[in-house]
Amino acid sequence: MDAASLTLWGRLAAVAAVVVAVALLAHRLLRPVLRRLGRFSPVLNAVFVQADRAAMYALPLLALVVLWQGVPDDVPGIATTQHLTGVLAIAAITWLAASAVRGVAEGVIALHRADLADNLQARRVQTQTRVLSRTASGAVLFAGLAFILMTFPRARQLGASLLASAGVAGLIVGIAARSVFSNLLAGLQIAMAQPIRIDDVLVVENEWGRVEEISSTYVVLKIWDERRLIVPLQWFIEHPFQNWTRSSAELLGTVFLWVDYTLPLEPIRAEARRLCEASADWDHRVCVVQVTDASERSMQLRILASSPSSGQNFDLRCALREGLIDFIHKNHAQALPRLRADLAGLGNPGGKALERTASDGAPGEQR
Repeated sequence: MDAASLTLWGRLAAVAAVVVAVALLAHRLLRPVLRRLGRFSPVLNAVFVQADRAAMYALPLLALVVLWQGVPDDVPGIATTQHLTGVLAIAAITWLAASAVRGVAEGVIALHRADLADNLQARRVQTQTRVLSRTASGAVLFAGLAFILMTFPRARQLGASLLASAGVAGLIVGIAARSVFSNLLAGLQIAMAQPIRIDDVLVVENEWGRVEEISSTYVVLKIWDERRLIVPLQWFIEHPFQNWTRSSAELLGTVFLWVDYTLPLEPIRAEARRLCEASADWDHRVCVVQVTDASERSMQLRILASSPSSGQNFDLRCALREGLIDFIHKNHAQALPRLRADLAGLGNPGGKALERTASDGAPGEQR
């Protein structure tokens, strides 16, 4: 490079430094203005916060792109400089767009809080927002990478040759990536139809847990004992599962007890009602005691009780089971399940019957 070119590049560098400084100053001056505007909208505020750092790089690079367009093409090295600046500008704009998408998602989630008693609508919005934002971010990154590759002539030729020979190779890649694309499509289906949402209570493969995270390819289920069950999105489209909070978190729970036929039912009904009313986990909707089965030895009682949520219903069922067993033991001990046997003439020369009961603790009593 001769002296004239060095002098020209020195001037261009000075102008570029001034342009970058002006762009950074504009960013610094616009930041408080945008923050004030963001006070009126949580979504805008989240976008400004997330995109602030990316904008600090994108503005100077865009200013340099405009500057290099005014430089004559015969300047030595200007083509390489223009290309490098363009690639960096595309990368910065991609970063800015992805940050804006993430900011919109965080703003929408902030407007629909899920830490409320009635959070069904909030969980629905959060689920759609998270899945769609991840899909949009992936699309933005893919588009940015494609635009960067298009700036390289050899990459364009490679793409054309790949398209020309995409027959068998495309079929192989399509088969190999079938599970990936199926999970992505399943994610869109779940975002739209919403068979599951964030914080839903599910029973999957006989495991009870809450939906902790929905990504673009899998769902994280937090099991009741702090384990994590990772389930591909496609599984929820192809298999049945239980959703205990699909339309409401309210739930009916059952407690089964086997008792003797001699147990009076009204005291049990009164005690069950008393236990329900004394529990903060009962929602005052259902508290019923019924005989649902009978065998040759005992009868089965079903206590049906309702609660605002599945976790509270589990605690209520445990309290009812413990309380009723203690009540029967203290007040109607003879009504606990018994084994009766009438042994006529066995081991009794006089021909009298032997009766064995489980209540007296003895192996048998001769009468």
